[in-house]
Amino acid sequence: MSVTSPALPDVLPPIRRRGRLRTLIRRNPTIAMGAALLGVVVFIAIFAPWLGTVDPTALAPAKRIRPPSEIYWFGTDMLGRDVYSRVMFGARVSLIVGFAVALLSSAIGTFIGVVSGYVRWLDSVIMRVMDGLMSIPPILLAIALMALTRGSVQNVIIAISVAETPRVARLIRGVVLSLREQPYVEAAIASGTRVPKIIWRHILPNTIAPLTVQATYICASAMITEAILSFIGAGTPPTVPSWGNIMAEGRALWQVKPYIVFFPAVFLSVTVLAVNLLGDGLRDALDPRLAKRL
Repeated sequence: MSVTSPALPDVLPPIRRRGRLRTLIRRNPTIAMGAALLGVVVFIAIFAPWLGTVDPTALAPAKRIRPPSEIYWFGTDMLGRDVYSRVMFGARVSLIVGFAVALLSSAIGTFIGVVSGYVRWLDSVIMRVMDGLMSIPPILLAIALMALTRGSVQNVIIAISVAETPRVARLIRGVVLSLREQPYVEAAIASGTRVPKIIWRHILPNTIAPLTVQATYICASAMITEAILSFIGAGTPPTVPSWGNIMAEGRALWQVKPYIVFFPAVFLSVTVLAVNLLGDGLRDALDPRLAKRL
């Protein structure tokens, strides 16, 4: 009588999943690099209070403009605040703004793009509005919207989302225009399937790949835009320890105390690089034909 192992069927699926994951990383190393860098920044943002930091808003005039040392790793600014602690906590602001803008603009842009691409009589009206918004540079549109409100993280997210939504809407509209002519969509229409069900089952699933790639670039762009807004005084309040605020406060002393600007600038650059690497890797993984052409 033969004996079979009951654990074998439970072991094979995880092995297959791990094999697929290794294959994906081997074929697209930029995904691993971007995810690793972004994971480090997320770790810093989450565990900032336990990484040897102090209160990032605590003032100590007697300790102002101290150079980097074993006590103050990144030095202190003109008000005596610990630059290391402000940079660590500043990661939270950039990540919150980047992820929130990516999610909000993707959701709104997807809705507008699907409606515009599938409902023919609304297409020209909606797209003319989107073209009008796209004719204004995103940073100028965000500055104009922030001028109408008070400075806060929530208002920065809304302002940048409004500026980025038209690009998502135009991308999704183009995808929907090609999808609605596909045979399976025409077959669903001929069989009497209702429009909401067609959109939910046949249109939206095919927009996930390009939308995911676009969301990564929006996330990186939102981080840079937030830093620019804070740098010129039109973003988060000066009391919020964001990377843009830190660089804005240190620009007057850039020539004599460059470390105040240098450290937040490095962290911002690395974070944006990580998100862009992740986006490039996802693009190649989701569109292998493009990767072969490149």
